[in-house]
Amino acid sequence: MPTVPLEDAVQRQFRLLECTAAHFEGRQLFEADLGVVPEWGRPRTTARVEAVLADFLGAPDAALVQGAGTGAIRAALAHVTGPLLIHAARPYRTTEATLRGLGTETVQVDLNDPEALQQALSTGRFGWAYVQHTRQRLTDSYDPGAVLAACRAAGVRTVVDDNYAVLRVPACGVELGADASCFSLFKLHGPEGVGVVAGARDLVERVRRDNYSGGGQVQGHQALDALRALTHVPVMWAVQSRVGAEVAERLAAGEVEGVAEVRLANAQDRCVLVRLTAPVARELPAVAARFGAAPYPVGANSRYEVAPLVYRMSASSLDTAPELADWTVRVNPMRAGADLVVDILRRALAELRAPRAPEDRPCS
Repeated sequence: MPTVPLEDAVQRQFRLLECTAAHFEGRQLFEADLGVVPEWGRPRTTARVEAVLADFLGAPDAALVQGAGTGAIRAALAHVTGPLLIHAARPYRTTEATLRGLGTETVQVDLNDPEALQQALSTGRFGWAYVQHTRQRLTDSYDPGAVLAACRAAGVRTVVDDNYAVLRVPACGVELGADASCFSLFKLHGPEGVGVVAGARDLVERVRRDNYSGGGQVQGHQALDALRALTHVPVMWAVQSRVGAEVAERLAAGEVEGVAEVRLANAQDRCVLVRLTAPVARELPAVAARFGAAPYPVGANSRYEVAPLVYRMSASSLDTAPELADWTVRVNPMRAGADLVVDILRRALAELRAPRAPEDRPCS
């Protein structure tokens, strides 16, 4: 999937601050309120941040919700009626639980096949479709923009899971014409638990109405924290994407013994998929952690993740390619440079190749 070049990311950062200045007076950026303010139904600061996000994404409206990306998806899908068209792949586990909990009838269509999609849309059976922006399967190749355009032409409304995509790709779902983009601000260095539904005013207003209780509100300090964090994300992700490409190039050139094949992929997060020459993928994360790598994610690019991530393939990817579990890891440089990522992999793979002392060997 296309990424945003660094210079374009700089301009996005500037654009976000222009939107912020349009909705905040300077002193308000140092203030935050709480509770169900009568004229707003939510904290004033939260309402202002929602206005900034809607403006920035070119959406009619936006609502902040609790529950991060999962909460945002659940809030939007709660208002979907009738059978829901989805991609012919297993959804994320959390989305699967949401669909099951809501009792949503789903019909799978292979979005990689434009003819199959058109045929499904032409039946008139669907009022809504659900599209995951990043890849569910390694073989996925559909263009989210083309899928959304086909749905729109058929009068089918769309909800897009934009986790791992917002600010990484040139345009997210709502910018491509979707009725709703749902994503986590925790994955954009914001505070834990804050998500966004941005899109059509009627849908966002229903989401906001359902979230009227003070205990369910995103409070003003959370909203302001999320906005502050978001201001540096465009440039940070552009740098990270560039480092990922360098890592892939260097590994493919043979800098690290034990690497058989390398691919850049949007397998959930944008990452480097590394196929190994030996079936040690299950062991590698723990060994790499001893040399400074993160052995597991926190929020997939949350504020807590600074060290390079060396981890197993996503469960969604392994559903369709379980044989990769022993042979392939995903690597994300996070805030690190390519030198550190390559060095960690080199040292960890060398340790796994080293002969074990007799007492370290498993009993036969």
